[in-house]
Amino acid sequence: MKTAPEMQRALLGWYDRHGRTLPWRAPPGRAPDPYHVWLSEIMLQQTTVATVGRYFADFTRRWPTVGDLAAAERDAVMAAWAGLGYYARARNLHACAQTVARDHGGRFPEEEAALLDLPGIGAYTAAAVAAIAFGKPAVVMDGNIERVMARLFAVREPLPRAKPILRRHAAGLTPSHRPGDHAQALMDLGATICTPRKPVCGLCPLSEGCVGRASGLAPELPRKEPKKAKPTRRGLAFWLEDGQGRVLLRRRPDTGLLGGMMEVPSTPWEEGAPPSLPQALRHAPERAAWTLLDAGVRHTFTHFHLELAVAKAVVKKGMAGKAHPFRWVAREALEGEALPTVMRKIATLALGPPSGGHR
Repeated sequence: MKTAPEMQRALLGWYDRHGRTLPWRAPPGRAPDPYHVWLSEIMLQQTTVATVGRYFADFTRRWPTVGDLAAAERDAVMAAWAGLGYYARARNLHACAQTVARDHGGRFPEEEAALLDLPGIGAYTAAAVAAIAFGKPAVVMDGNIERVMARLFAVREPLPRAKPILRRHAAGLTPSHRPGDHAQALMDLGATICTPRKPVCGLCPLSEGCVGRASGLAPELPRKEPKKAKPTRRGLAFWLEDGQGRVLLRRRPDTGLLGGMMEVPSTPWEEGAPPSLPQALRHAPERAAWTLLDAGVRHTFTHFHLELAVAKAVVKKGMAGKAHPFRWVAREALEGEALPTVMRKIATLALGPPSGGHR
């Protein structure tokens, strides 16, 4: 197997020739913008590069600096985030920007320990920002890098138990010279060459030293513990309009799933048989002639599937006067609301061609 310095040189040489051009990456010879590095790393958690591109462009156009983001209304940030999922990231993103602006003079701290003290920044993000933005020899570990390490060193222990082993291997490879480029090179290698299925070992700059390739194990690594089946929760959502064409929305609590986002009011989401309309009416936001639509919506979260029936009603002007956490929103303004994907599915269904009947 090649030595660590040999692998570092091979990897960085490959990166200089084949590294991806991404909107948040500084071009060669230019210092990275810590704000861009941090913003992109938060967005990329549990989200693909292809999806993040347009969100990153929108955020940096609307809020060019961390100070601009700190000064923004949280509702505007949440609305801009809608569709990216994992909405605690958006709340923490705004809180982190405010902390950097207020307590650090608008400049991100350079050390991992100080970065870890900021809202929403965990071990991975702290290491990534320290390495990429500030050139610190931090050990950056994402899914791509874990896969490269598992194959490079033929780690047979399944994930997540293998994580400490993989981290030790990554630490042994992390250089003091160009640590940010080294981390990004490993990310790119995992994304383009050492892919989950059918790795292109013949094009890999580390193939000569790869124990996984030599032993024929590379395609099956990293091994993973069997996944548990996701349960299915069910409920019924209430789409209520008034005579002015407004829709009743409700803000979710700041903590918990979809925290701080706007939602279509619904029954609790529970496992078991779906509630019938009569059973669900005690959770309705208003007494009305509710009509159950023929179709419903289905959405998958990290830990469960969700199936929602949708009931629709219209009340006259002046009825259903609602205060926080409820809010009436014009139909044409729904696009600008902080509605998560599952709620947008409900809106698309409810605003479509009339359908349904009483049950």
